[in-house]
Amino acid sequence: MNVSDTPSLTPTLTQYVARQPIFNAEKAVFAYELLYRNSANNAFPVGTSDEHATSRLFFNTLMLVGAEKLTAHQLAFVNLSTDALLDEFPKLLNPEHTVIEIVERTVNIAAVASRIKTLKGQGYIFALDDYDGDEKWEPLLALVNYIKIEAEEPIIKTNMRVKKLKRSYPHCKIIVERIETYDQFINLRDAGCDYFQGFFFARPEMLTYSGVDPSKVTVFELLKAIAKESLCFEEIHQRVAKDVGITARILRLANARSGNSNLVITSISQAVVYLGEDVIRQFVRVLAVSDLGIDKPTELTKFALVRARLMELILTETNKNLSQQGYLVGLFSMLDAILDIELATIVKEFTLDKSITDALLMQTGLLGDCLLLTKAIETKNWPMVETQLKLVNPEIEIEKVYSFILESMLYSDDVIEVMSE
Repeated sequence: MNVSDTPSLTPTLTQYVARQPIFNAEKAVFAYELLYRNSANNAFPVGTSDEHATSRLFFNTLMLVGAEKLTAHQLAFVNLSTDALLDEFPKLLNPEHTVIEIVERTVNIAAVASRIKTLKGQGYIFALDDYDGDEKWEPLLALVNYIKIEAEEPIIKTNMRVKKLKRSYPHCKIIVERIETYDQFINLRDAGCDYFQGFFFARPEMLTYSGVDPSKVTVFELLKAIAKESLCFEEIHQRVAKDVGITARILRLANARSGNSNLVITSISQAVVYLGEDVIRQFVRVLAVSDLGIDKPTELTKFALVRARLMELILTETNKNLSQQGYLVGLFSMLDAILDIELATIVKEFTLDKSITDALLMQTGLLGDCLLLTKAIETKNWPMVETQLKLVNPEIEIEKVYSFILESMLYSDDVIEVMSE
């Protein structure tokens, strides 16, 4: 790869998700249910298992974009399969912003009930989806916060079910789905139904966004890393640092899990350590289920790796403490083109350190000067290279910069070659 080449904006993978609003009695939006989609066809894909839908929704949507963004900071109702509940997928969710839906195809009720009791102690809240009155759900009804039922005709049947549920489980809020007419809404509201969902209010709204998939080899490497009895955070950091897509999701997850608006993420390693062993292990499991079998990285990703590594090498000679941040700035400076998302939006979503934000948006500070230096190198603007090099580190000879360029290109080629095998 010639670093003077301008990378072509290769098409990115388009991701799909639908959201359907849930309304209160005043017809104001209370929450959104997020629904998995795999195409512009606004319907659940035929033949898709609950497990596959859960993993794709988690990894490609919730981890990159964030539930709060998709729901305009309203509550997000998210469906989980049986395996997802028992495999601790909820650890990837912020319980303050999410309601976990137990789907009607759930099995192993006793184990699920035990798991819910544990998660409720950690602040999670639950909804039982498509409740049909079957006695098998009894162990769950005392544990959930919401019960969802479908509107039936004659509507008096649904009214009676609502009233019975309100008497038996006064702690639960009742959500009626599939409301298609004004009369159904009025009847159910008068019967004491708390929330409403259906085509009378709004059909599921399709949302699309572009993302970049991580490579399958990186996934395998991460799987091997988490298979060890003791997790090596440095190893995880090294694996994550090679992939733009995983870097974005790890940082997004760290920010979502923190619940602390004052937290700033200054490096990939900080995010990995902050999340801890349990969450990292679960993240990799979701990643593996979701994204094995994808295509090899694009030229745009390769270009980002060159830039990231070049900044890291230069800053290692200048201020070693900033070298990891330099790598991050290099990756993120290309992320807007890779994901088709404005850089300002990316910076805001990932709650980056001010020095990183200033470098990316205004090219100020040592990190910003180094970013300008690498861009000058890429365009072979040697007068600007000389000017920027004096600002970054006047003690670095231009010959050393040449060696850094070569090392960065070889690094990127090596990563791409391994990922392509």
